[in-house]
Amino acid sequence: MAASNDLAHWRGQVFDRLLQVVLLLGCVTAIPSALLAASEAIWSIVALDLLAIGWIGVIWHLRAMPYRWRVWQFLIVAYLVGVGLLLKIGPVSQIYMMLMPVLAALLLGMRPALSTLALTSLTIFFLGLHPDVALHLPGTPDSPVLRALIVALNFLFIAAVLTLSCAFLLRHLEDSSQTLSQLNAELRLTATALARLNDMVMIAEVLDGPPGAGAGTVSATRIIFVNDAFRRSSGYARAEVLGRSLLFQQGPATDAGELARIAAAMASAQPARAELLNYNKAGKAYWVEAELVPFTDADGRQTHWVAVEREIDERKRSEADIHRLAFYDVLTGLPNRRLLMDRIAHLLAAAPRDQSISALMFIDLDHFKHINDARGHATGDALLRLAGERLAQLMRKADTVARIGGDEFVVLLAHLADDLHGAAHAAAQVAEKIRTAIARDFDIEGQSYHCSASIGVTLLPKAGQQAHDLLREADIAMYRAKAEGRNGIAFFEAAMQADVERRLTLERALARALDMGQLCMHVQPQVDRDGRVTGAEMLMRWPQPDGSFIAPGIFIPIAEESGLIVRLGHWALREACRAARVLAQAGRPVALSVNVSPAQFRQPDFSSRVRAALAEHGTPAAALILELTEGLLIDQRDASLARMRELAALGIRFSIDDFGTGYSSLSYLTSMPLYELKIDKRFIDDTPRDTAIVQAILAMARHLGLRVVAEGVETQEQADFLVAHDCDGLQGYLYARPMPLADFLAWLARQQA
Repeated sequence: MAASNDLAHWRGQVFDRLLQVVLLLGCVTAIPSALLAASEAIWSIVALDLLAIGWIGVIWHLRAMPYRWRVWQFLIVAYLVGVGLLLKIGPVSQIYMMLMPVLAALLLGMRPALSTLALTSLTIFFLGLHPDVALHLPGTPDSPVLRALIVALNFLFIAAVLTLSCAFLLRHLEDSSQTLSQLNAELRLTATALARLNDMVMIAEVLDGPPGAGAGTVSATRIIFVNDAFRRSSGYARAEVLGRSLLFQQGPATDAGELARIAAAMASAQPARAELLNYNKAGKAYWVEAELVPFTDADGRQTHWVAVEREIDERKRSEADIHRLAFYDVLTGLPNRRLLMDRIAHLLAAAPRDQSISALMFIDLDHFKHINDARGHATGDALLRLAGERLAQLMRKADTVARIGGDEFVVLLAHLADDLHGAAHAAAQVAEKIRTAIARDFDIEGQSYHCSASIGVTLLPKAGQQAHDLLREADIAMYRAKAEGRNGIAFFEAAMQADVERRLTLERALARALDMGQLCMHVQPQVDRDGRVTGAEMLMRWPQPDGSFIAPGIFIPIAEESGLIVRLGHWALREACRAARVLAQAGRPVALSVNVSPAQFRQPDFSSRVRAALAEHGTPAAALILELTEGLLIDQRDASLARMRELAALGIRFSIDDFGTGYSSLSYLTSMPLYELKIDKRFIDDTPRDTAIVQAILAMARHLGLRVVAEGVETQEQADFLVAHDCDGLQGYLYARPMPLADFLAWLARQQA
């Protein structure tokens, strides 16, 4: 339909132009012809010329009339002029008759052309029979019909060739027009789709560069089209972009390597895909994923490049968030353990080439837990962030500060020196700067908080060691710094590793001994001022095959660090209940004290385990005294108080072990259901010097109605002093050493004999 409309429009334009030409030529030729005819008194020619010119003028003027009507009027004029000229001038005027079918083919189509061809041919034939039309054909019989037929057939042949050629040409043009119309429609659809596509589209033509220059280089392209999405994203108007290079949006942060790779691909006419940082008209950077595709002509020569880009800012932000979560600490923004281990591994891999020595520091904030528990996690988090900032400010760009968990930071100092001594000296200087920086007070919401740091240092590389080995060495050195009083620096030594390995061996052996029932409980009696037994303490022992014992001061800290202390504590509790039953059955009922570790006491099922142990051995609750530490009561006061009251309701009594060495406070002594205080052995050992402290503890206990037991009484002088100041219970080597339960029963029998 579109092709037909286009052809009809074209015919209408041709016809209008034809009328103008005929009118112009008619005026130029017909008027002189009419004047000549008038001079010869051929008035029919004069009338015919004037009628024809006038009629054509009317047709040209009546543009509002239907197109086909106007064409037929014109053809009628041409027919009448041809007939008139044939009658008046003769056979030479046959050429006018040929005009009608040819114009019909051009202006109306095949069927009207064939109809007019038949009409004009018949007209030639019949006029050939007219005596006024002298058709003289030399060499033919003197027959008017034959002569008219020969002339008509020749006219038909020539006119048919011209008419059909015009008709077929127009038919082909019509078909081509239809095809072109479809192509145009598709092109318009494609152009509309490109214009409205959300992806940015640019089309650039390839320019002919100077001799020897690659035809596909970036500098040899010129943008000829951009769609609406490009204009929206870039901020450029179309006119500002046309004629510019395809990659004109590159900027200072655009990856030069990616641009070089794209240029190389374009130079070899290869498609390219890349992620680029582009800059819009306002200078703002935004990420795009670009795909560039070359187009070539039939000869294989590059003619155009098409670039399709889509914004990926959101994806890039997501990738950055994922990378940050995977490799950086959420709280401080510092590298996490994963990124730290990766950087250590890279440093170790490059060590054979660099021939330089680096250092790894493990930093632990001293007593951070006290601040975190006392002031809340918000304050603790703020302190960690400030500590991380101080550490980062002290480091070079080549160094790494990481937070690997809790209050633990690690610093990797790269390429300190080429020799061991120089590297150790440089590491010590940095460690001292770190220690000093952390020791400065932290200002958090107007409050000042003090913290210190214990720092362990190890040097690298070391033969055969991996990242985790070095981190373990720095950790070991840090614990040595803590053991030496905190707020200090310790370098890793081989002896530390041996000590750690011994501790690990002991930990495994302790777990195995607990599983196999190789541990035992000894009993140490407590006496009053008259020497009568008033109670006893259950003490854990670890016998060895050679008859020796591993001291509790060695394996109890290992159990606390490894978590075995909870199992040991539950086992000791059951053993105490069993011992109380044995003593009661032997007629020697004695209240037994047993130590409870903070980790054991804080277990959610501790109360139920105590009840289960009592029920298992039929032990009355009053037979047990649970010894707790002051730190447990201070750190989690409310929870500890609730649990103590729950057990006190059963008849369990509580004692504060090593009183005076922790956070002694009258507030918790008055609020908790306590039975006794135990004075630490250190005060008893230094009784002459610590007389005032011991007297104060005894006086305070009497005021609060609490029983007092003194541990570590080894001399009569110590005993006399304590008795003189009304101490309720005495425990120590002066009276008896810890002994197995059977020996304790025998000892009791001797005492009462």
